[in-house]
Amino acid sequence: MRAILLAAGVVLGAAGHGVAQDTQTATGTGAVLRVLDKINGEVQDITLVNGTAGAVWRMQVELGECRYPAGNPAGDGIAFVTLRQQGQADSLFRGWMFASAPALNALDHPRYDVWVIRCTTS
Repeated sequence: MRAILLAAGVVLGAAGHGVAQDTQTATGTGAVLRVLDKINGEVQDITLVNGTAGAVWRMQVELGECRYPAGNPAGDGIAFVTLRQQGQADSLFRGWMFASAPALNALDHPRYDVWVIRCTTS
């Protein structure tokens, strides 16, 4: 996994959530994530501010932080996300998701898919 992150131009640091730290990235104010219900084919976008959570259907989505290439806010977003089934304490997923490579580090759930669309900057 470290090699993949290095290939993406990100170096893992020790701060925060194992937060991606590098002078080549900037921190956004939040992120737009997309949730797919694979049973009924519905898609819903959720916009979260860093450090907040929201609910889509039965999925609790928590955003730790979203980072993007410095100088290119529309570039590849990288978000630290925690996903839980509503009413459950244990997380289904906790880690970094890449907008340009949603399958790289994906939620493995029979009903829902969640992926990063982009970081927000204001």
